[in-house]
Amino acid sequence: MHKSDIEIAREAKLLPISEIGAKLGIEPQHLMPYGHTKAKLNLDYIDQLNGRPQGKLILVTAVSPTPAGEGKTTTTIGLCDGLNRIGKSASACIREPSLGPCFGMKGGAAGGGYAQVVPMEDINLHFTGDMHAISAAHNLLSALIDNYIHWSNEIRLDLRRINWRRVVDMNDRQLRHIVSGVGGPGNGFPMESGFDISVASEVMAIFCLAENLKDLQQRLSRIVIGYTRDKQPVTADQIQASGAMTALLKDALAPNLVQTLEHNPVFIHGGPFANIAHGCNSVIATKTALKLSDYVVTEAGFGADLGAEKFFNIKCRKSGLKPDASVLVATVRALKMHGGLAKDQLDGEDLEALQKGLSNLGRHIRNLGQFGIPTTVCINRFSGDSEAELEMIKEYAERHGVKAYVCSHWADGSAGAVELAEAVAGLVDHQQSQFRTLYDDELPLWDKAKLIARNLYGADDITADMKVRNQFKQFQAEGYGHFPVCMAKTQYSFSTDPKLMGAPNNHVVPIRELSLSAGAEFLVVVCGEIMRMPGLPRVPAANNIYVNENGDIEGLF
Repeated sequence: MHKSDIEIAREAKLLPISEIGAKLGIEPQHLMPYGHTKAKLNLDYIDQLNGRPQGKLILVTAVSPTPAGEGKTTTTIGLCDGLNRIGKSASACIREPSLGPCFGMKGGAAGGGYAQVVPMEDINLHFTGDMHAISAAHNLLSALIDNYIHWSNEIRLDLRRINWRRVVDMNDRQLRHIVSGVGGPGNGFPMESGFDISVASEVMAIFCLAENLKDLQQRLSRIVIGYTRDKQPVTADQIQASGAMTALLKDALAPNLVQTLEHNPVFIHGGPFANIAHGCNSVIATKTALKLSDYVVTEAGFGADLGAEKFFNIKCRKSGLKPDASVLVATVRALKMHGGLAKDQLDGEDLEALQKGLSNLGRHIRNLGQFGIPTTVCINRFSGDSEAELEMIKEYAERHGVKAYVCSHWADGSAGAVELAEAVAGLVDHQQSQFRTLYDDELPLWDKAKLIARNLYGADDITADMKVRNQFKQFQAEGYGHFPVCMAKTQYSFSTDPKLMGAPNNHVVPIRELSLSAGAEFLVVVCGEIMRMPGLPRVPAANNIYVNENGDIEGLF
């Protein structure tokens, strides 16, 4: 029987975090320890790194996710360990897990098997408190808005046009739509409102795109919280909120340093989802890692149509980062599901289903090619995969111009990712990236959304009712037309129908609503039935999590 991820993590012999820092040349006084095995890097120290050359940046992305699992974060950790195993100086940059999926359906986000970051329990739960700080800063702004209306409302904020909701880092469908302020004049004004999950907060997006504390506060000040009766935008700065919000985020902005099971450095910082937000770890963590390592492996959420697209078109555009290569993760099981099999039909060889499902891999390979960076495919091996199935994927990838490598890092740690590590190092060392974004800043907002739908999703067109079309025109006229768009869409399909798997064509992408993120500097385009506050499944993971008689957590991933 395989050991569980938490059993493997618990058996690990962790090094003091100062020793992990020493691998990167960080002296102990520049670390702010949170216990013995995790720490934050001092922001003043990060400022001192500005003159250093940058390492090579490698993005790990994946085919469209399925319940069968793909292992994107596991591959990110395995590749980092593999690069170190072959003598390279490498670190990884990933996102902080959200409590929503930890207690819901997806589980944790610290890798798996023998390709994990540790301490796994801390990382998946409260970690260093960053998620709580982001939630608190967001909800402080909500409270300040309500307080401003209660006492004066000199700006004449229209109570019907306040678009700043509240957040909680939990899946709670009951809070999606609420009425607040009931119970009489002392409790404020009754208003329609609601909660999003914290990882969908604009504060999270700003946190992950900010270059430093000054940039953070300036971005927070530009948040548009609502509109006056004559439809003029009102910002967080106008109600004097950004200073206190920055104070809550000051310590959180420092990147977190932890280690893999093989004692290699990992920066975990920020955690936006890629289906409803921009899906990348913080700019400050990635840039810091690039100054301290020759190779940096990072990941972007869900499939390449979501996380990778936003990594390129939002994170890289805004930060000036230029990736040197990408790794596209696929599994036999996931591709067979894209070929029409149910999750309980995946055991045993099925070349026909696999052949059908390969269209999803092909679409992602083609899409990544549009960004001009070298790409390789990682086949994340499961024990039940047949040699014929693995060979079929390798041959398919080669026909589409990329090499595929079978990896077993989940079972074997770095030893199972050596071939991939050598291939990726060869790509970034000897093949010049020609990175480019998919569209120019000057392209109108509507056309940016249409271009993504057509070029990446295989759609014929996008559609929206007159209210949404007028919003596009309004944001364009108000000077936001140069913003990139952040498509909020189901992760399970190239379409907006989560059941339409493979690589569908000739569909239409319906746009339901728009949300301006003026501080993060992008426009969220909400498509189909995607929600910014997930719900728990019928049997949530939380039902099986408990603390045993020894005080150890059981059932967590």
